Amino acid sequence: MRLNPLGLDASASDALLRSILATIPDAMIVSDVTGSIIFFSAAAERMFGYSADEVLGSNVRILMPSPDREAHEDYLNRYVTTGDPHVIGSSRITIGRRRGGGTFPMQISLGEARTEAGRVFTAFVQDLTERQETQIRLEELQNELAHVSRISAMGTMASSLAHELNQPLAAIANYIEGALQLLQGGEGEDFAMARAALLEAAQQSIRAGRIVRGLRDFIARGETEKQIENLSRLVNEANALALIGAREIEVTLLLDPAADKVLVSRVQIQQVLVNLIRNGIEAMASSPVKRLVIRSENYLRGMVRVSVADTGSGLDPGVAERLFQPFLSTKDEGMGLGLSICQAIIEAQGGTIWAEAARGGGTIFYFTLLGANMEDRDDGETPDLSG
Repeated sequence: MRLNPLGLDASASDALLRSILATIPDAMIVSDVTGSIIFFSAAAERMFGYSADEVLGSNVRILMPSPDREAHEDYLNRYVTTGDPHVIGSSRITIGRRRGGGTFPMQISLGEARTEAGRVFTAFVQDLTERQETQIRLEELQNELAHVSRISAMGTMASSLAHELNQPLAAIANYIEGALQLLQGGEGEDFAMARAALLEAAQQSIRAGRIVRGLRDFIARGETEKQIENLSRLVNEANALALIGAREIEVTLLLDPAADKVLVSRVQIQQVLVNLIRNGIEAMASSPVKRLVIRSENYLRGMVRVSVADTGSGLDPGVAERLFQPFLSTKDEGMGLGLSICQAIIEAQGGTIWAEAARGGGTIFYFTLLGANMEDRDDGETPDLSG
């Protein structure tokens, strides 16, 4: 009895092969030189909607939409005649056709084998529908985050400018009032015109101050629509976005299932997460160990605490106290609004945000969110998140 390299006889080896082909996630289709299907795996049945009995002996072009369906026979004849491999031995993305006529994106890898029965062609097929939907979802989320980020940046800038402008406007009004008092004793047409001009300037500066205060109040009262969300989903989507283009970053997610329900504005919290994760990635640019740890857990008084810890260079003591101030940036091209926006978002959601130095180096950013459908907790403990 002849044994193969695995030590199995022919029948056992055949059973093993059939077991592997029945469980492999990629569809496998084998056809002969005429294009007739001679093998159709279980994954192919699920992918294309045909049973193996329905397609065995049929031409493989039934799995192709136009114009590939009509051109397939010419491609096959050209290869058999000329030996030009064209797509044999390569992988490409194309369109497949299901039993009901529906199409789907797929990646197909084509190969050739010679058997005792003659030449056969093998095709391994991956359904890209889920990957495509995921990519579309990530692009949509990225666009949402970019839009919200621009709006938040405008709000933060407006609030900061309002705060900064309020003081000089008040000073202008005071100086004008002082000048008016000095002119009270003067007489003549010129003095009267000066008093009138200064009085009008004082009124306009007071009016400008009221507009600025109104702008600040409007921004401060801005409310966002909140609903119950799965924190794990928010973190996973934000993490996927933040890691686009990043290399050699080890990310560990330690998300407590008991702290998964939160009452938040989804896009805004994802904006905070993306910002903190990207900050962590940038902070680790020159670190020998590039590791991010994102954790969640139940916190005090019905809150959920989230942390993003990096192994970067850590907090500069001169910056730490002013970390969340607008227009403060340690980046050459930064506007200094990212963390200020994060603070505004988290506080608008009813939480708080802060940063601490991590043991062994690096920085941990913490923020809290309103937990949903959970009992209030006030056990006085502050779990360690620096691991």
